[in-house]
Amino acid sequence: MHTIIEQPDVRVTIGAREAERYCATLARHEAKNFYWGFIALPRTQRMAIYALYDFARQVDDEADRPQSERELTRLTRHRERLRDCAAGRYDDPVMRLLGQAIARYQIPVRELEQVIDGVELDLRRNRYQSWAELSHYCGLVASSVGRTCVRIFGFTDARALDFADDLGRAMQLTNILRDLREDYFQFGRIYLPQDELTRFGITEDRLTGSFADAARAPDLGPGWAAFVGFQATRARQLFASGLRVAELIPTSSAACVLTMAGLYRTILAQIECDPALPLTRRVSLSGKTKLSVMVKSWLHAM
Repeated sequence: MHTIIEQPDVRVTIGAREAERYCATLARHEAKNFYWGFIALPRTQRMAIYALYDFARQVDDEADRPQSERELTRLTRHRERLRDCAAGRYDDPVMRLLGQAIARYQIPVRELEQVIDGVELDLRRNRYQSWAELSHYCGLVASSVGRTCVRIFGFTDARALDFADDLGRAMQLTNILRDLREDYFQFGRIYLPQDELTRFGITEDRLTGSFADAARAPDLGPGWAAFVGFQATRARQLFASGLRVAELIPTSSAACVLTMAGLYRTILAQIECDPALPLTRRVSLSGKTKLSVMVKSWLHAM
């Protein structure tokens, strides 16, 4: 569980250095996996990515508030913040830096608005009937961020944006498998295609019942392992397509992308090897593993 990031109440002129320090500190504290990729970037791009990540986190936090505090009007305020910063008006350090990034890298505001659209879905629904529905959601909350990142990185071929779409979906699907237990107990959400659960003979009652006792090995029968394998194959196919973006962006940016994707592929591999793992706990990586992935990714990018 992460800490809700409240928007700072800043009504005075915000200096560029102060905004950069604020956004860097926030990203370093909150981006447990992504931060390992961020540090590969040149400073100007890194600051833009920090602001993008911090904005996305602030918006995403609206879906993670207690039920009594979840309000669509709060998302309206984020839409206003976004429009204001794109017009050069801001009253907090995240939006100052994000506004600069929008102008410098010609980021379409609509791509950032899609992040808000995705969180609005979180406030309206907690089940997805099919992969088509879930893929649409993943595109809003993850692929839109990926496309924005590619614009910050710079690219040589417009196909890079399509590859970023696939990479975003791959990483979000991995997130979904990793956070199954947490998403259900904390927010009542199950981000799994309902029709595919049915196809593999898994009822929701049996699935959620397996979350009840983390100390006891869950038993959902062979259907669960087959279901996880099916989702992992889908994610790996999306990774294979999405990682082609690394061929179309600068080397330092490719190192960033390969590091972030490498961390998520490592998490996916652990789940694939032990499908019961996300039923009992949230899979995480050690600092040693993250460092190893980062070094391999940097070498591969060179």
